[in-house]
Formats: sequence, C-alpha cells, structure tokens
Amino acid sequence: MDYQTRLNPWVISKLLPNLKQLAVIRFRRRNDAEAYLKVLKEMQPQGKFAISFDGDTREYATQAE
Repeated sequence: MDYQTRLNPWVISKLLPNLKQLAVIRFRRRNDAEAYLKVLKEMQPQGKFAISFDGDTREYATQAE
C-alpha cells in the first residue's frame, strides 16, 4: 500500500454484479466520504455504492512479530 493510499483509507466503491467492486474515490475522513456518497446517490440513483475502511492491517501484524 503506497503512502497516498494510506493517507486516504475511506473508500467509496461502486458495487457491480457478481460481487465485484470498483473503487471510485478515496478520502481521508469518513464524513467527507459520506457527503460525497450523498452526491453520488443523487447523480446516479440507480447505482449501488458503499463506503469501506481500507486499513492495511498486514503492516501492523508484521511489525508486531
């Protein structure tokens, strides 16, 4: 996970058929992601979107060992 990705852990993903996801945009704060999601739903009411936290827990697990 690169530095820019770690700075923006909140991800808005578009939910696609067959349980696939497409990352639309990343945010540093959850409330920014929620506000953007509200706009997305107004612009694309037929689309399905979700907010998720993409924290890289593998880094912390290897540091603990």
